[in-house]
Amino acid sequence: MKNPIAKYLMCAYAYYVEDKPLISDTEFDELAQNILLHYDAIDHPHKHLVTKGDLEAGTYLGVYPEMVKGAVRNYRKGR
Repeated sequence: MKNPIAKYLMCAYAYYVEDKPLISDTEFDELAQNILLHYDAIDHPHKHLVTKGDLEAGTYLGVYPEMVKGAVRNYRKGR
């Protein structure tokens, strides 16, 4: 999970949809703050899905692309 947007979406999906977090709540909050701090410099095809408001709230209740769902499955298989 190199790109912070990908990590954010994967972790949000694992937490909010699967109810099986990949990282702690504290780590998720820190990830959100880091993305918010560098938001304008981050480039990712799904960045438009994650708003600054989501990051400020520390939550994500938006759409999860199939790529994100598959990435979480693959990540879990590799652990």
